[in-house]
Order: sequence, then C-alpha cells, then structure tokens
Amino acid sequence: MRPNTVTRILVSVTAAVGIAAGGLAGAGASFAASAPAAQPAVSAEAVAVLAVNNLGLSVAEAKKVQRWLKTYWGYTGAIDGQLGTGSWKAFQRCLKANWGYTGAIDGKVGSGTVKALQRLLKHSWGYTGQIDGEAGKGTKAAFKRFANGI
Repeated sequence: MRPNTVTRILVSVTAAVGIAAGGLAGAGASFAASAPAAQPAVSAEAVAVLAVNNLGLSVAEAKKVQRWLKTYWGYTGAIDGQLGTGSWKAFQRCLKANWGYTGAIDGKVGSGTVKALQRLLKHSWGYTGQIDGEAGKGTKAAFKRFANGI
C-alpha cells in the first residue's frame, strides 16, 4: 500500500474515532488534555482491518464479485461492495488455484495478487497490458468487465 494511502486511511480513521468519542470540537480543555500523549489514536491493526481496495469497481460491481467469490471461493463475509481482506483472501484462493499466484493467502492486494489477476484478465476479459503487478487503467477497465460479466 502506498504511504499516501496509509496516511489518508489513518487520518480518516482518527477523525471517525474522534467523532465517535463525542466530538473534539465540543470537548472541554480538561477532557482534551487528559489523554496520555504517548498513546496512538489508531493502531496499525485497526487500519488493516478497514483496508478496502475495489481496484476501480463501483459498490454494485464489487457486490457482483463478492457474490461470485461466495459461490465459488469460500467468501463468507458480507455482500457490501467493499473488497476488503476477506474478499481478497477468497480471490487469492482463486488466483492460486488457476492463475499462478504463489503468495500467502493474506488478503493484501500486492503486486503478486495483481499479476495473477492480470493473467486472469488477459485470458478472458480483454486486458492487453503487461503482467507487471501495477493496477493501472487497463487492469481496472478489464476488472470492471470481469465484474460485469460474471
């Protein structure tokens, strides 16, 4: 995951935690100062759980992929249109069985996952680019065709 993406996720999650705690704007000075300075607002584990990578798919398209993953690849999560760790673990099982993925079934959308996805997309969904592990415009367009064709 890019550092910019991690930063954006951390800022978003931190803001959500602040709002859920009663809002920072209405907090009195004694409340705001009472939190220990050494404690991080959000842990890395919390960010990993919330990580979603739809690779350009809309919520409706991602739901189609999740239904397919549920039917064929053991996805047990919600059909919510958010391709998170559970969705990608199921997809990695597919990619490992059929498209040369050799990495861990960890739900992370790294270059190995993308390369295997590109092989799938090149075979049947009109991807014409290189198998380079970069989810660029061509990969995302072919992934949309996949989502709308399954």
